[in-house]
Amino acid sequence: MYIYNVTINIENSVHNEWLTWMETHIIKVLDTGKFTSGKLTEVLVEEEMGGKTYSVQYAANSREDLDHYYKHEADKLQRESLKKFGGKMVTFRTELKLIKKFFPTNTKN
Repeated sequence: MYIYNVTINIENSVHNEWLTWMETHIIKVLDTGKFTSGKLTEVLVEEEMGGKTYSVQYAANSREDLDHYYKHEADKLQRESLKKFGGKMVTFRTELKLIKKFFPTNTKN
């Protein structure tokens, strides 16, 4: 499994509008058919630049799915976010490859 991670810092002045819009945007990314799920998480750090920081993680079954997304879908969807919030956010993207999942062996809590 591959994880496409987008980290976004959004200015407080548009935070609520962005958060509502982001839910729709995540569905559009998932509707490309190249990802099996998405997660929206808040990064619990206080940024010197202000604003709030979030991480969106999309899970893809294969490298081919991820590459297809980049080639055919990513630019259009990224342009939408830049058009709406370009000067109010900073983003960076990373790719992760899942090597192995681990689960607790002690089920007593």
